[in-house]
Amino acid sequence: MRIAELLEPHRFRLAEGAIAEPGPGEVQVRVDSVGVCGSDLHNFLEGSVGDIPSQYPMVLGHEPTGVVVKTGAGVSGWQAGDRAALEPAIYCYHCEFCRSGHHNVCANLRFLSQPGDPGYFREFVNLPAGNLLPFPAGLSFEEATVFEPLAIILHSMKLAQITAGETVAVFGAGPIGLLTSAAAKLSGAGRVWSIDPVAHRREIALQMGADAVVDPSAVDPSAFIRNETGKRGVDIAFDCATKGGSMNHSLRVTRNAGRVVFTGIPSETSVDFEFHVARRKELAIFLTRRSNHESGIALRMMTENFRRFAPMLTHTRPMDGIQGAFEILERYADGVGKIVIKVSG
Repeated sequence: MRIAELLEPHRFRLAEGAIAEPGPGEVQVRVDSVGVCGSDLHNFLEGSVGDIPSQYPMVLGHEPTGVVVKTGAGVSGWQAGDRAALEPAIYCYHCEFCRSGHHNVCANLRFLSQPGDPGYFREFVNLPAGNLLPFPAGLSFEEATVFEPLAIILHSMKLAQITAGETVAVFGAGPIGLLTSAAAKLSGAGRVWSIDPVAHRREIALQMGADAVVDPSAVDPSAFIRNETGKRGVDIAFDCATKGGSMNHSLRVTRNAGRVVFTGIPSETSVDFEFHVARRKELAIFLTRRSNHESGIALRMMTENFRRFAPMLTHTRPMDGIQGAFEILERYADGVGKIVIKVSG
């Protein structure tokens, strides 16, 4: 099978790999499409994701859809030809955190695309049957890849607990920020500001539900939005960028006793954080780690309302074009929102 390996920062190669038989309880899937995530880009650009260094060669990609090829012993409910959305996280289900329902912080978590666990930029993958989700009607393989980042956003919405009419600031208009703006409006938010320095991403944010956009290279975004809210600030800030000072702007832009949700992953291992700003306001601060069984809800939302999310999908590239796809993302070139890699077909 063909595999796209990241050999070092900024360099992919296509390689050939063996196809193993699925074991008991496993399903073999031919991967069709995989969305490119911001953490993939961290590995490509920086050689790490936060404080986790990349280990080369490595196989990235964790927003996949595909088709069942065969099943291992003991698997029921799936057969060859079934289309599926594929969960990238493999949980142990027996640790303290899994037993309490916090599977996303499983003590023995494996996440396909992290060092040691190859991701989905490869033609075939064997997965536990529980990692397959029924494919939504009416969506293409490329469109359905959005389920994985949308599940993360829905998890962040659970933490934020938006109530009708609350105001929201979203820092970053990459795919995670764009989905956050859309989900905030669907959750009943009132005015939503999207903050991003890239003009075409601000335009996509408006298409996906943001009421107003702010260019942080032109104005101080927290001062600008506080002024627009009568110096009060927003009820909730989501930081989906965690760069360019956005973490502290998130603290400054939020009202007293408001909520701040950090969804992005900083490149730095140690970050500047204005603790006393947060303390004086008594902010509730939430950190997210992926999703926690929100994928099914994400797939249902996409089936019912995909037009809300469609503007972010701007590019599809074949696997032999993966190097160029990542270079487009690196430069924010060609009006890019989100890129999907077509692994098969």
